[in-house]
Amino acid sequence: MSYDNYLKKYESKTGKSRKMYSKAAGIFPGGISHNIRFFDPYPFFVNSARGKYLHDIDGNRYTDYWMGHWAMILGHSPSAVSSVLAKQVKNGTLYGVANDASVELGAAIQKFFPRAEMMRFSSTGSEATMYAVRLARAKTGRRVIAKAIGGWHGFNTTLMQTVNYPFEAEEGPGLVQDEGQYVESIQFNNLESSLKVLETVKDDLACIIIEPVLGGAGGIPPEKGYLQGLQEFAKRNDIIFILDEIVTGFRISPNGAASEYGLEPDLFTLGKIVGGGLPIGVVCGNKEIMSLADPISKPDKVARCAIGGGTFSANPVTMAAGLATLDYIKKNKASLYPKINRLGDMARKGLSKIFSEAGIPCQVTGTHSLFLTHFVKNNQSVVNALDVATSNKKKLVQYHMALMAEHGIFFLPTKMGAISNAHEESDVKKLLSATQKIVDSGLLKQT
Repeated sequence: MSYDNYLKKYESKTGKSRKMYSKAAGIFPGGISHNIRFFDPYPFFVNSARGKYLHDIDGNRYTDYWMGHWAMILGHSPSAVSSVLAKQVKNGTLYGVANDASVELGAAIQKFFPRAEMMRFSSTGSEATMYAVRLARAKTGRRVIAKAIGGWHGFNTTLMQTVNYPFEAEEGPGLVQDEGQYVESIQFNNLESSLKVLETVKDDLACIIIEPVLGGAGGIPPEKGYLQGLQEFAKRNDIIFILDEIVTGFRISPNGAASEYGLEPDLFTLGKIVGGGLPIGVVCGNKEIMSLADPISKPDKVARCAIGGGTFSANPVTMAAGLATLDYIKKNKASLYPKINRLGDMARKGLSKIFSEAGIPCQVTGTHSLFLTHFVKNNQSVVNALDVATSNKKKLVQYHMALMAEHGIFFLPTKMGAISNAHEESDVKKLLSATQKIVDSGLLKQT
């Protein structure tokens, strides 16, 4: 079956979405409010989501593996959260002053992450990482930030460097080019080359900020010793080590990737899962560093690091949803994580076997409940963002569209998939069966 046939199938079942996209294109740049949510020929529009399913305005149902940018670990609209939200909305959505739910959520985070000695809530992960590097600069008095090539830390200006391929090119107009001189990029999973780069700037290096698992860059887990080597270098040279756990926090384990990989970051960021499906970002860490933002002990703005949170930071609805989610995780972690990790392993192994037996060069990356397929040349390994960028993205788009159009299985094209508690073994078997049918159709050998 050709790709054109899959496209026609998609278009035939999404007529209302096509009309809605035409309307959206006259309102939003590109017709969307997040760049990655567009895919050819147009995205379908969702009006409800429950459990493992998305429902679009044409009445189609999709088994969802995108899971709200990987945030919905309990599935869509879980009763443990939605029931709490219904009650909170009646009591108010934005107080604009301190609320007790924020204290409760902060205390709950500390129980899972003891290194969160202090924290500050914001509304997005982009804000949280922006605040983290600002705190690092305030603490050290240095200017340079080190990040991974392909590492994604949100749309804040400081960290919008070497995100998209070709990595050496500017990320686009509107960014001040001079900002780039204070960012050094290192190759993920290559400790030797990373340390060589870091050594050249260590005297002015404020922090190293790193995703323990590259998320948007391709679901790449760290090789043994890589993160530990970066942390050791940072501590030896009085550099702030920042772990961006916005994807991995409460996903890799209830105690995050720091616990899984034996790391002790000075600062770390959380988001996604900890908001229970509502907007959130959290910068956490060492009390001494976080206290640089204390407006009480440091009333003089010259001495205080200017991090805020925003109008909607710590709003009671997000706090209630986050608290309900963490409460569920606390009570069910003994069953939740073994389940989703087992299904993730089943998906990775099953997909690898199907493509290998079909003679289609492919690497399936990911870890725990995360996974992504890469169509590579000659079965090359995929260990960094460059390997992902030079794989066959066209073939990956076609594979994801075929799953969507013919089998009602949704991955945001080219993006990593995530297992939720709402998924079952039968869903992974359906994914593997659908993949086998797509392979048998000849689609992935045509490209």
